[in-house]
Amino acid sequence: MKIILAILIFSAIILFHELGHFLLAKKNKIVVTEFSLGMGPRLLSTVKNGTRYSLKLFPIGGSCAMMGEDMEDEAPGTFNGAPVWGRIATVAAGPVFNFILAFVITVIIVSLVGYDPAEVTQVESGSTVAEAGLQEGDIIKEYQGYHIDLARDLYLYMYLNSVQEDETIHMTVERDGKDVELSFKPDVQVRYLLGFNRKNTDSLEVESLIPGMGLSETGVEPGDVITSINGTRLENAEDYTNYLADHPLTGETVTITYERDGLEYTADVTPKEYRTAVLKFSYNLAYTKAEGFGVLKYGALEVKYLIRSTLLSLKELLTGGLGVKDLSGPVGVVDAIGSTYEESKSEGMLAIWVNMLYMAALLSANLGVMNLLPLPALDGGRLVFLIIEAVRRKPVNRQVEGTIHFAGLMVLMVLMVVVMYNDILKIF
Repeated sequence: MKIILAILIFSAIILFHELGHFLLAKKNKIVVTEFSLGMGPRLLSTVKNGTRYSLKLFPIGGSCAMMGEDMEDEAPGTFNGAPVWGRIATVAAGPVFNFILAFVITVIIVSLVGYDPAEVTQVESGSTVAEAGLQEGDIIKEYQGYHIDLARDLYLYMYLNSVQEDETIHMTVERDGKDVELSFKPDVQVRYLLGFNRKNTDSLEVESLIPGMGLSETGVEPGDVITSINGTRLENAEDYTNYLADHPLTGETVTITYERDGLEYTADVTPKEYRTAVLKFSYNLAYTKAEGFGVLKYGALEVKYLIRSTLLSLKELLTGGLGVKDLSGPVGVVDAIGSTYEESKSEGMLAIWVNMLYMAALLSANLGVMNLLPLPALDGGRLVFLIIEAVRRKPVNRQVEGTIHFAGLMVLMVLMVVVMYNDILKIF
């Protein structure tokens, strides 16, 4: 079922993208030789008014093939024979239609479940943010110059930009219909840590050591299991949690026992100070019903959020915050859709529909953004050449453009293979 759902979502998004190209091509009197869904050999095909409509074997792509698209031919009916602004509109229509589809879907979602306002729900007494004047019920409108429309905007920004101890936080909140400016430094939480990561929350097995911290300076290695601290036996993770609650670590040395290959060893460890900047306030992540034209407003803001999250992810990719291994292709997306479907089943049909619609909106907006990137072989790359042609009133050498697009296509194909390989490794 989850594979069928993934194929249907993929197909709808791609079909709508290609429909944008198709409709604008017809509008500009460009002959569409084939409009197809899928890649590879044709399964079904019919010809109507000079256009072949095809369903192909692999449902992971689609195309709107236009006469003379990659040739120098400028005869009537060819792609290059159309006015330059008509060609720009035709190429841009694919991504634009993806944004339109995302908007339609998000309007449906908002009408069903509402939106998530960034409303402050709790402020810790005595904290720096409380002293700055933040109050429960305030609506956060701006954080560090980043405009906040939805609670998820704030969550995403904080996720990608960890607060620092010496940082001054600037916020704008709405209170009683007026904007209030706030500035403060975060509170600092000081903890002492042994310096290891557990394999999972239920285990005391050492998965990795934190360089420069206590355990990294002993003989403990990944795979060892912590069995006691200062003589207190630890049978499981709950015992470990309870011990730390009753005996918080300080800068004083403690003696641990750890097990390796059935044998026990001891080590003296001096916990190291670990300082964390914290914002001692909470904000709403639940949904509030939207009414009237608010459904359209928050549907548009949902699309804005999806586009921004895609652009911020690309920024992280370019700056090294994310790597190629963090990318997902068709295989990874199918797995994500399947996981979302399985997790939603226990919550009922409404949750399934809403989550599947949200995945479709996310993918549609993502496809729109990615296709507008000024890279060869993508719609954005073609638009670069067309805009240059519009400005200088003559086209770039068609052979040079074709070579650049072909090279870009080859690079994209290699990247797709690498991403697909990573997706398979993640799943299995």
